[in-house]
Amino acid sequence: MLAYRSPSRRLKRSRCALPAGALGAAVALIVTGTGTAAAAPPAPDEPVRSGQAWMGAGTRIEQGPASSSAAGGVTPMDTSGVQGIDVSHWQGAINWGSVKAAGIDFAYMKATEGTTFKDSRFSANYTGSYNAGLIRGAYHFARPDVSNGATQAGYFASSGGGWSGDGKTLPGVLDIEHNPYGAMCYGLSTTQMRTWINDFYNTYKARTTRDVVIYTTASWWNTCTGSLTGMAAKSPLWIAHWGTASPTVPSGFPTWTIWQYTATGRVGGVSGDVDRNKFNGSFARLQALANNTA
Repeated sequence: MLAYRSPSRRLKRSRCALPAGALGAAVALIVTGTGTAAAAPPAPDEPVRSGQAWMGAGTRIEQGPASSSAAGGVTPMDTSGVQGIDVSHWQGAINWGSVKAAGIDFAYMKATEGTTFKDSRFSANYTGSYNAGLIRGAYHFARPDVSNGATQAGYFASSGGGWSGDGKTLPGVLDIEHNPYGAMCYGLSTTQMRTWINDFYNTYKARTTRDVVIYTTASWWNTCTGSLTGMAAKSPLWIAHWGTASPTVPSGFPTWTIWQYTATGRVGGVSGDVDRNKFNGSFARLQALANNTA
C-alpha cells in the first residue's frame, strides 16, 4: 500500500547606519537563500522546557542523537521521491521559496502543545509555505499528562490544526512520542493511553472531518499503547526511524505513509538542521491525501 486511503523595544537607529558586518550578513542571506539563524534546541543532556518540545524531541531520547545522521552505512539518506520537512520555532525564519526550489514538496509545522502552548512561528510558517506552493499541514505535540485527548484535539483544531479542501492542506498530525519531560508513557497505563488516543482521534474527526495522522516510533507505540491495532484502519502512519535503510513499523500498521528518516537534514532556505521526511507514494497520492480523495 502506498499512501493512506479513505498540518520590545525597537532599536532606534538611522536608516542608513547599517554596520558593514550587518550589511554583509544581509547580502549573504540574499545570495544563499537560507533562512535566518535560529536558536538550537536544547542539547540531549539539557532539559526541555514545557511548551518547547518539537517533533522528534522524544525520539531523540529513544534513538539517540547520533542515529539522526547517516549512521549505519545509510549514505546518502533516501532523498528520492516525494520529500518533505517538519519545522517549529527552533528553525527560526525560513525562506520558503528556497525550500520549494530545493525540491521539497510538503511541510508540516508545529501548531500547538498540550492545552495552552502555541508555536511562535506557526502562522509565519503556515502562510509562508502555502504561498511558496508547498502542500502543508500542522501538528500537535501531545501531552497526555496534562489533559484528556478530547480537550487537546479541540485546542489543536481551533489553533491552526483545522483542515480545508483547498488542495494545499494536509490533515493534522498527532505527534505522540517518548515524553521529553519525564516518564516515557506520560504516567498512563496502556489502557489509559488507548483511551486518550481514541478520544483525540474522535474529537479531531468530528471537528475537521479528517482522520488525524499519527507520528510515533515503533518502540513507543508498542510499549505505551500495548501494540494498539485499531488505529491502523483509520489513521495514516508517520514513522520516525533515523539512520536506517528501512523504518520499523509499529505492530498493527501494515506500512507507513510518511517516514522521518533524519533529524539532521539540510535544505536550502532553512538555517541549520531540519527533520527530513519521505512520502510513501507519488506526488499525485500526496495531493489525494490533501484533497481527501485517497
